[in-house]
Amino acid sequence: MAPPLMELRDITKRFPGVLANDSVSLSIEPGEIVALLGENGAGKSTLMNVVYGLLSADKGEVRIEGDAVHIRSPRQAIDLGIGMVHQHFMLVPPLTVTENIVLGNEPAHAGVIDFSQAREAVRDISKRYGLAVDPDAVVQDLSVGMQQRVEILKALYRGARILILDEPTAVLTPQEVKGLFEVVRSLVTEGLSVVFITHKLEEVMGLADRVVVMRDGRVVGETRPSETDMAGLARMMVGREVVFRVEKKASGRGDTILEVDDLKVLDERGLEAVKGVSFEVCTGEIVALAGVGGNGQTELVEALTGLREAVGGTISLKGKDFTHAAAREIIAAGLSHVPEDRHRRGLVLDFDLSENVILGDHRRAPFARHGVLDFAAVTDVARKRIADYDVRTPSERVKASALSGGNQQKLVLARELGRDPDLLVAAQPTRGLDVGAIEFVHSQILAERDRGKAVLLVSLELEEIQILADRILVIFEGRIVKEFAAGEASDEDLGYYMTGGSGEKLAFDAEEVRSADDGVDA
Repeated sequence: MAPPLMELRDITKRFPGVLANDSVSLSIEPGEIVALLGENGAGKSTLMNVVYGLLSADKGEVRIEGDAVHIRSPRQAIDLGIGMVHQHFMLVPPLTVTENIVLGNEPAHAGVIDFSQAREAVRDISKRYGLAVDPDAVVQDLSVGMQQRVEILKALYRGARILILDEPTAVLTPQEVKGLFEVVRSLVTEGLSVVFITHKLEEVMGLADRVVVMRDGRVVGETRPSETDMAGLARMMVGREVVFRVEKKASGRGDTILEVDDLKVLDERGLEAVKGVSFEVCTGEIVALAGVGGNGQTELVEALTGLREAVGGTISLKGKDFTHAAAREIIAAGLSHVPEDRHRRGLVLDFDLSENVILGDHRRAPFARHGVLDFAAVTDVARKRIADYDVRTPSERVKASALSGGNQQKLVLARELGRDPDLLVAAQPTRGLDVGAIEFVHSQILAERDRGKAVLLVSLELEEIQILADRILVIFEGRIVKEFAAGEASDEDLGYYMTGGSGEKLAFDAEEVRSADDGVDA
């Protein structure tokens, strides 16, 4: 009997105060898709970083086709046919697609790079695997989904037989998720094996041949989608029953907290991204903004939170004009913001967790006295919020950059909800979170609403919107094109208006709209 393509035996990896991998063993067969499923901090990414040579195991071994190998760097992993696409891409934005793909392995003659040969090689490999890209496009001008495609091509160019995808859908729209799944299936038909790290149950059920579940650094189970369901996977992953739909009381809508009137905002290119938007958010309600990514949501949220200048219209918070206010003034007025990009807007990655927990409040009591930080007060609050939001860390002194993506998101939520805001603006609040954490975040957002707070939720996840929203505003090309009350619209209705439908809703292919929502979180 032929040995597995790759086998891990008793991999153990320790960090100070944390046993990240505890004698983990698993195997990968040729031509299969294996989902590595687990909560944030379960040890999934650590394990694959060992396989890829980014980390060294303290114990255990890796075998490729039966032979023990010692992988001490990504270069050695690549030479063994292992490629990895990270959650946060490793591309050079100002370079072209071709330059990124061949970087470090450029075709050359007499020491001179042959760019014509490089472009031809990129065209050939993209054609072979059905991954159409423009070899001359500049990476920073590409969509996130297309950048991910470049990362996959980069691994294939280097001869990957085993492709590791780390949280591959965390930054993708539902349409891009569907495209990625088609790519993965095509790669397997070409003979590759794919390991994808995820916490999204629906993706596992729709894509994986086999599922390996990790919890607290250990493998706690292995199954196949045909042998289980999402509830069973969730139970295996978090060690308890998970409630997929939280109970929601009737809305107690009250006074207007946020009023937006004819707001206009420009994007980075100077083009109008928000085109005369008007709406309000009241106490005791959750208003959700539904739309395909890139339809003005980012610019709207940044204008509301003082991160981008509005060029027209007004923003009122509790009856006062904050159209041109700075972010610091808006925070002080009672607005909290969960940004869609936790690295760019949510955290200072080189700061420790306690410093990140008080960002925006660091000038005020109890954290500062006469302009000097009170570290005892900072530490006390940090420890409480870290515990309340189940941020997996050995200490509040760990840098934010050391946390997994999901734990970074929970740290942002701990800070923003810990302020007890009058208005919470939450953009993609469950991006990167596992099913147990999503359940917790949803309950926290509903608790804010039930306490009489106002919530503006911006999400690409239709199921999340349907679960949480009291009112749904659909945005398309920078305009609010439709409003629905809770329970009034199906996913098909929302999809119709999200993709440009207007006027009287006509008959259309509901299955086509459903397929666009593939990959929505449980």
